[in-house]
Amino acid sequence: MKVVIAGGTGFLGSALAASLRLDGHHVLVMTRHPNAHDEVPWTDASVFDGADAVVNLAGEPLDAGRWNAARKASILESRVKNTEALVKGMSSVARRPAVFLNGSAVGFYGAHANEALTEESPPGSDYLASVCIEWEKAAMAAAWMTRVVLLRTGLPLDKNGGALPKLALPFRLFAGGRAGSGDQYWSWIHRDDWARMVRWAIDNPEIKGPVNLTAPSPVTNREFAAALGRALHRPALAAAPGFALRLAFGEMADALILSGQRVLPTKAERNGFEFRYPDLQSALRQIYQ
Repeated sequence: MKVVIAGGTGFLGSALAASLRLDGHHVLVMTRHPNAHDEVPWTDASVFDGADAVVNLAGEPLDAGRWNAARKASILESRVKNTEALVKGMSSVARRPAVFLNGSAVGFYGAHANEALTEESPPGSDYLASVCIEWEKAAMAAAWMTRVVLLRTGLPLDKNGGALPKLALPFRLFAGGRAGSGDQYWSWIHRDDWARMVRWAIDNPEIKGPVNLTAPSPVTNREFAAALGRALHRPALAAAPGFALRLAFGEMADALILSGQRVLPTKAERNGFEFRYPDLQSALRQIYQ
């Protein structure tokens, strides 16, 4: 199987690429600065010809700096423009890809309390929701020529990258605990299950449209802190007040830390996907074993 990954050197893309290569699949990574035999420039649309799947995970990191008008515009533009370029490239080749999987996030649903959210739930109206809406709209422009899957990803967990090392640091210093009230839901997924679900979506032609890439047991931030403390053998007593987080991170604190969504992987479970790490305890046990 030939798979092209845009954003294949990032935290999630590298895990997906490694998983595919381990099983003998041909993986090509699109990058603006190719320096390896399996990397190709963004301008080379010929790479799409005959591809079994194209996966787009490219976009500016949300937590790379404090949000202001320019940063927010850059976050949106990096996702939409990259996606538009990929769709244009795929349309130009003779043998178009069988499936196009495009990144998105559970932020699509906006901030919620404890309401269970599925792929059928409506979008939110905040900044992150608007980014996801425009990102998905750009991807769905490819629906006339290929199957499109929208990867609405929760908080991916792994010891060596993503948010977890940053979340774990205060606990290692005996200063970990809940963020704000701790009542906000965090919808998470083990990075291995994330890669497995993307591959499952590639392999199952009936899967299309939005898919929630989250574990079936979202937890409150308070529960997440307690579980992380247990996994690291540290207390989870030092709460971070909301006002302090807002002073430190500005608008990003509310969007990424202090609000949340209880998102369920309804489409995946209905269609037979089986999680290796369905609960947070088993996920953290494997990560920190």
